[in-house]
Amino acid sequence: MCRSVLFLSQDQNDVIDKHTQSGLDLVERYIKFVKERTEIEQSYAKQLRCFVPFCPLSCCRFSNHASFQDILNELNDYAGQRELIAENMMTGICVELTKFLQDLKQERKTHLSDAKKAQQNLESSFKHLESTKKRFAKEWAEAEKATQQAEKTESDLNATKLDVEKAKQHAHARTHTAEECRNDYAALLQKYNKEQNFHYYTEIPQIFNKLQDMDERRIRRLAEGYCQFSDIEKNVLPIISKCLEGISAAGGKINEKQDSLLLIEQHKSGFERPGDVEFEDYTQGIKPATSESSLNPPKVRTKLWPFGKRHKPHAAEDFSHLPPEQRKKRLQAKIDDITKELQKAQDQSEALEKMKGVYEQNPQMGDPSSLEPQITETTQNIGRLRGELAKYETWLSEAVGGEETANTINNNTQGGTVEQPLNIYTEFDDEFDDIENPIGQCTALYTFEGNSEGTISITEGEQLSVMEEDKGDGWMRVLKASGEEGYIPSSYVKLVS
Repeated sequence: MCRSVLFLSQDQNDVIDKHTQSGLDLVERYIKFVKERTEIEQSYAKQLRCFVPFCPLSCCRFSNHASFQDILNELNDYAGQRELIAENMMTGICVELTKFLQDLKQERKTHLSDAKKAQQNLESSFKHLESTKKRFAKEWAEAEKATQQAEKTESDLNATKLDVEKAKQHAHARTHTAEECRNDYAALLQKYNKEQNFHYYTEIPQIFNKLQDMDERRIRRLAEGYCQFSDIEKNVLPIISKCLEGISAAGGKINEKQDSLLLIEQHKSGFERPGDVEFEDYTQGIKPATSESSLNPPKVRTKLWPFGKRHKPHAAEDFSHLPPEQRKKRLQAKIDDITKELQKAQDQSEALEKMKGVYEQNPQMGDPSSLEPQITETTQNIGRLRGELAKYETWLSEAVGGEETANTINNNTQGGTVEQPLNIYTEFDDEFDDIENPIGQCTALYTFEGNSEGTISITEGEQLSVMEEDKGDGWMRVLKASGEEGYIPSSYVKLVS
């Protein structure tokens, strides 16, 4: 009836017990192994995400900077896939196998308990059989002894008839008792043989078959867990491959020529190159200088290199402290910003007027007079923005017109050379930053080490001035009390109202 020779033998009960226990131990070790793997994946993903703010977004207009930012973004997505692997392994393998293991333990305990109980019942029946057998042997010996005593008494010439009758009755009683014990022993023996046959051929094989089915189900489920370990990672390989392809694509789209041209265009000053320095012939004696440039010693030309560092001059509102080309760019950018704000304010004004009209037609929806302060404030804001827009448009017109006039003068100059002031390049700044006013204040929630270019380090609790708010990229520009300025992660600070 049993499918396995091993499971047929009762003597192998201990072997079955140890084998099934070792199988459950293997499942526990595999669960622990997968948990440790998920912890490694989660730690790896967390460390990868630390690289995401590695490069500030302030220089992403250059292709090599933008490509590096793309690489970090792809790395962030790659980290997400590692986290997904850890999550799927935890839920698909660890959680499911742990539940399955608990069920197996309970099932194994039940089967082994049934086998132990069956064995105890059989042993109890055998002990009862042995006790009945011993009683039968004792009673039969006593009956034989009583019979021999009766025969001896009957053959004794000195024994009376009463003694003989009494001996015969005692022998008969003993023999009758022995016969009853014999019948009890025979009946109990037959019953025990049936129980033993049921125990070894039916009950125990059924229990062992159940244990065998349980162990085979454990092995099959463990095999599925082994396959899941591989399949979970295979499922995310296409996305990981796309991330790696994105990193390769980021390196391929770098254009060094375009970056150089972008830098030149961004910092083009618009200044005319200085004219030649005239030769002064001291052999003819000291003569009056024929040009303004001859009054200045040649050593001044060491200051003409436009990329020298300098102290920032006071920023003028019309950007007149900047070179012509940079001034026009700044004025145009300012006009664009004001135009956007003006359009937003006008849209808000129209919305308030429509809402006021709705309130006037349906008083139950609201009080029209409650909107008057907002309408007045919006109207004043529109007037202010229009004034600023007109002011900056005038300055832009002057900047464009002044440059055209200067070009005309340079083109029409005959004879002598019209010199630019020799200290003109001392006002050239490599970044042309003007002095900005802070747009708010913030407090550092955590310490941040600004190790990459464009970032600064902050300490927890430090008060900072917000110079440029978060544009949606997770970074903001701040100014420290020491005058140091740079980018930090927006999530590291709390704005102070």
